Amino acid sequence: MNKSKILVPLGNKSYEVTIAAGVINNISQELLKIGVKNNRKILVISNKEISDLYSEEFLKNLKDNNYQAQIFLIKAGESHKNLETLSEIYNIAFEFGLDRNSLIIALGGGIVGDITGLAAATWLRGIEYIQIPTTLLSMVDSSVGGKTAVNHPKGKNLIGAFHQPKAVFIDPETLKTLPKREFNAGMAEVIKYGIIKDKELFEFLENEKNKNKLINLENEYLIKIINSSIKTKSYIVSEDEKEHGIRAILNYGHSFGHVIENLCGYGEFLHGEAISIGMRIAGDIALEKGLWSKEDFIRQDNLLKSYSLPNKIPKINKNEVIRILMGDKKVRDGKMRFILPKGIGEVDIYDDIVDSLFLKYFS
Repeated sequence: MNKSKILVPLGNKSYEVTIAAGVINNISQELLKIGVKNNRKILVISNKEISDLYSEEFLKNLKDNNYQAQIFLIKAGESHKNLETLSEIYNIAFEFGLDRNSLIIALGGGIVGDITGLAAATWLRGIEYIQIPTTLLSMVDSSVGGKTAVNHPKGKNLIGAFHQPKAVFIDPETLKTLPKREFNAGMAEVIKYGIIKDKELFEFLENEKNKNKLINLENEYLIKIINSSIKTKSYIVSEDEKEHGIRAILNYGHSFGHVIENLCGYGEFLHGEAISIGMRIAGDIALEKGLWSKEDFIRQDNLLKSYSLPNKIPKINKNEVIRILMGDKKVRDGKMRFILPKGIGEVDIYDDIVDSLFLKYFS
């Protein structure tokens, strides 16, 4: 089994991201390698769709190696990423007897990972957890960096904590069961990394041969883009764990994307689809301000389209846009901050964008 390992260097909170085809089938062996001793209680959080595919063998592997394992399934969908679901996890944790020596594993996509991380961050004031992402979006983005959260009716991810995982295990084989639309949505986050800091990755994604290999889910090419994305995120997180500075650039396209997700109703757009539209808006604003060239704007637009990602802005009330943006986590001292591109591989943070520059995109 060929492996790629990436260290997320955070002092005593450092951990490794392991990328390897088939790693999900050998989870007990991987846990032993990172010091998770037998007999520990392990609560696995997943959803029915993922559980139907993997949980039987996954739990058997844990139990055959003397781990006390139990699984709890949460409802799928962004609308269930809330305090009610979090409370359900606490109830199961209490009934199962999770103590400070126990472990929680997130087996699923970004929603499972986010809510599991918050449960781990807050149960008994914090216990260890492991991320095993099963979607491209969660592999390259939400599983790494320690951001955990649930949504609030007023906005996305407003209730959360920074809580780094003990380890992350990524198995590209799980992408072969992923619906095409979900895979494409994950590509939005990969493209994001190319724009914010990795020109080489962006050019790799533009190449027709590489594109075809990725669309056909060839492991070598999947591991390449996952590896590149996580290396960028690892560097940024190690420089700014709690988003006081440079880490904000990871939110390129996200301010407008979160507006679209919230106001169109969670589920109308997948996260990556909303981020794609958000990147289109940010790119257009950057073009109008003369921050990057028309050529780069077109390259971004064409790359998003080539992975079947949307760029058409839905009809949304301008006043509602302002309300959601002012509740965004990137607001500082009442000023909205936007991540805008200066070229392929470079972005910056701006707090001088007048309302008229972005409100014109909404009705």
